[in-house]
Formats: sequence, structure tokens, C-alpha cells
Amino acid sequence: MSSPIIAPTMQACRECGAGAPLDAHVCPQCGKILPLGRRAPDYFAFLGLPRKLHVGADDLEQRFRMLSRQFHPDYFYNAAPAERRASLERSSYLNDAYRTLKSPIARVEYLLGLEGLAMTTGDAGAAGSESKQVVPPALLEEVFALNEELDEVRELRASGAPAEDWKGRLERARRPIEAKRAAHDAHVQALSARWDALVDAAATGGERRDVLNALRDRVLERNYIANLLAGIQRELEG
Repeated sequence: MSSPIIAPTMQACRECGAGAPLDAHVCPQCGKILPLGRRAPDYFAFLGLPRKLHVGADDLEQRFRMLSRQFHPDYFYNAAPAERRASLERSSYLNDAYRTLKSPIARVEYLLGLEGLAMTTGDAGAAGSESKQVVPPALLEEVFALNEELDEVRELRASGAPAEDWKGRLERARRPIEAKRAAHDAHVQALSARWDALVDAAATGGERRDVLNALRDRVLERNYIANLLAGIQRELEG
């Protein structure tokens, strides 16, 4: 019977050989910046945060600035090459972590990836995908109505109708889609609070997975809604 695989929790300092926790930034023995390595901590751990979805903006900003001062490359201009490289690695990773965790939706998407539910460009409405996507079932009615409206607007434009006529129709078509996005934002916030409560309670198993699946569905739908709104904006500017 094979032994269970235990994830490593320590790293070795290349300067002095001492052991340090994976989420440590400097060696506790010699004080040198540790290289990031292939087992870099996730963005939450890197910033010293629990894997929760409510992140205070002021707290995040303070952590970011503190770490920036700790290993910004400008402070290591005359350091040894290995330590300069480590400062560059950690500064770049810090910027990525801050940019991701600063955005509530990007934070949810990142957490989903950590928990094995990564969203790809093949998902419905996934950001950055230009291919034709499958409409989320919950949005079929809105998409059908919007497509009909857009077809009629294009016919109006082609016939030379005044801009105020077809632009007014587009603005009216946008309102229910914006309301739908607001409802999804509220639902994502509620699910995020539920996730944080489960983390605080150290819950495991099915309940956590149910919340994550619901979050993924809502974010997929929200991203699709964002694409619909972007399409309306393009028509307005066309």
C-alpha cells in the first residue's frame, strides 16, 4: 500500500542552506531574500491572507506596500546576482497577486482555479474569448430578446433612420441587462460571504464544493452578461 503524498511545507535557502516556510520571503537564518521557485505560495498566502473572498482594500494596499519596500529591485541594485534575481521574481509575483486580489471578480476566479474549478476561454462568456460561446441556460430569455432587438436596430441603421431612434432602443435594451448584472453581483457577494464563513468554520467536503460550484456558475453568467453589455456598447459606437 503506497503512502499518501504530503505536500512540502519548507524550502531551503540557497545562500546558507537553512530551512524556511514556503510562504516566507526572507531566510530566517541569514536574512537573504528567498528565490520564488516552482513551489511558490498562492497569492493569498504570499500576501499573508487567508483564502477568503472578502479582502479589505486598505489592508491589501498596506500589505502590498510593505512587501514592495521589503524586496523592490531598486533596493538590491548592488546585491549579489542571485539576490537581485530573487527580488525581481518576488516583485513581479507581488504585482500579479495585488492586481488579481484587488478585483472582487478576479479574486473569485483565482480562488476557483486554486480549488480545481478553473475557468478557461472555452467557458461561456469567459473573458478574452472571441469564439462563439454556449449561452448559459439562465440567460436564454435575455439573449434571445436582445438578439432580436439588435437585428431590428441594425435594420433601422441600414435604412438611414435618425441616430436618436436606434440609440434610444439600444439604451432601453441595455437597462434590463445591467439590472441582471447587478443581481449577479449581489449573488456573488452573498456566496462569497458564505464561503468565508465556511473557511472560518474550517468546513470541508460537500458544502464547500457546493458554494464553489454556485460561484462558478454565477461568475460564468456574469462574464457572459458583461460580453452582452460590451456588444451593446459597440453598437452604440458603431
